[in-house]
Amino acid sequence: MADLPADETRRDFLQAGVAATAAAAALAADAAGQPATATGLPTRPLGRTGVNVSILALGGWHVGDVKDQNEAIRIMHTALGEGLTFFDNCWDYHDGGAEEIMGRALAADGGKWRKACFLMTKVCARDARAVRSQVEDSLRRLRTETIDLMQMHEINFDNDPEWVVEQGGLEELLKIQKEGKVRFVGFTGHKSPHIHLKMMPVHTWQTVQMPINVCDQFYRSFAKDVIPAATKIGAGVIGMKSLGGGSKEGGGGKIVKDKVATVEECIRFALSQPIASLVTGIDSMEVLRQNLRIAREYRPFEPAELTALLAKVRPQAGDGRHERFKSTIDFEGPYHRRQHGFA
Repeated sequence: MADLPADETRRDFLQAGVAATAAAAALAADAAGQPATATGLPTRPLGRTGVNVSILALGGWHVGDVKDQNEAIRIMHTALGEGLTFFDNCWDYHDGGAEEIMGRALAADGGKWRKACFLMTKVCARDARAVRSQVEDSLRRLRTETIDLMQMHEINFDNDPEWVVEQGGLEELLKIQKEGKVRFVGFTGHKSPHIHLKMMPVHTWQTVQMPINVCDQFYRSFAKDVIPAATKIGAGVIGMKSLGGGSKEGGGGKIVKDKVATVEECIRFALSQPIASLVTGIDSMEVLRQNLRIAREYRPFEPAELTALLAKVRPQAGDGRHERFKSTIDFEGPYHRRQHGFA
């Protein structure tokens, strides 16, 4: 591929740096006022919901992948006790097993853990009947009468924004919200900013979840293109894939595995963006302790620090090699591929 002219490359880099620095500066101004839990983990407002959430969220896929269920429960209880009170999940994670084990953890000790948790899960269907069925499944598995946040999952195909309306899924989810079974409604996706932007006008969403990482600034950027639109309507922005979304070889995210940036740089960068919370994959006590430490020690980047980090990342970030979820099918859930008629 031909190299970009030097002035164009420099302009793109400077634009990314200015956007990232502005975000960091805005958060730096707010940092002193961020309320923290009693354990010292900061919280941020979740958009216009009126709820403050921990700046880290515990990812349901990873904790659901822990082989020893008692250990998975111990991780979740420890997280809640340490102030990490925002839990993520999805109807199809591990064929429902992730919701089942999370439900066990939250129902323990007379339900005291559920009271401490802001619980989010996701619905995969686009049609009304299946949306209703999946929400009921999630309520049963999670052993709760109300889910704090229900998001429409994997809005990754260009026609998904049309489907959620035409097939009645969104209308049904809003009925469920009025029934009190769901408090807030949002959507997720990781494929393309333009699909997120198509989804935004479909409803006045209360949350929007998207990839946020150091490479995103230079390739199909959600931070540059979608966060401003979400902020404009007061939607709480939830980040994910801060390490690059993992790899088939395992061992952390691709950004870290390929030595583009460290775990601490990745998480700190994501938290420097105007997001409410960052979903992180936590599958061991070691990872939990590491992420808690990074979050507690978090401070926004100084401009010079951020410029140096982006300069280090930029040479490898522009072709998406570390964000394969944007350009390949590797991260598409099988339910959604079948939904669209792919084998």
